[in-house]
Amino acid sequence: MRMGGGTAKQFLELNGRPILALTLERFQTCGAVDDIILVVPSDDVKFCKTKIIDEYGFDKVTSVIAGAERRQDSVRLGVEASGGEYGLVVIHDGVRPFIETGLIERAVLAAMKDRAIITGLPAKDTVKKADEGGFILETFERKTLWLVQTPQVFGYEDIIAAHRRALLEQWDDVTDDASLIEKMGIPVKIILGSEYNIKVTTPQDMELARYLLARSNKGYKD
Repeated sequence: MRMGGGTAKQFLELNGRPILALTLERFQTCGAVDDIILVVPSDDVKFCKTKIIDEYGFDKVTSVIAGAERRQDSVRLGVEASGGEYGLVVIHDGVRPFIETGLIERAVLAAMKDRAIITGLPAKDTVKKADEGGFILETFERKTLWLVQTPQVFGYEDIIAAHRRALLEQWDDVTDDASLIEKMGIPVKIILGSEYNIKVTTPQDMELARYLLARSNKGYKD
């Protein structure tokens, strides 16, 4: 809805390729990733298999499965589909196409040491809490605040247990998986993400994404 138009944002094209294909390419070429499970709306499963996975040769994608109405339920279905075959699970938004393979690798290595890892950026602006009328209730200490990104990396046993407990106890409206891990009492560590790792959700984001892709195609380093 924020993007406008009739095409889901992950299928909008940048330089002739769907955003989702650009994202998958980063994980396809990352040595720290063994397999990819893609979770998409049920109506898009066939399209993704033929027009994205097969067409672009993403052979690390082992499954394309239908998600659910809520993000957290879609992630749970994806984690369950892995069958516990891998010790670590990397969760990423399909509309963050400029994720660097180096960042994925750093997050995986950090999770091997510290169990639960998220990526993000320190807040640059002052953050305030306001009431429904727009009046300020509280000003937060900026140097302790982070803007969270994906990828997020967790041990399989931790993240599957957290999602199953969330389902059982009806932990609703969770916007990221780390929140579930935190509710389980497991410490979560944040590492530095990337300014380029934008989430494409609005027309303005698309403009920035076109610039970043053109910059990348000219050979600039991230």
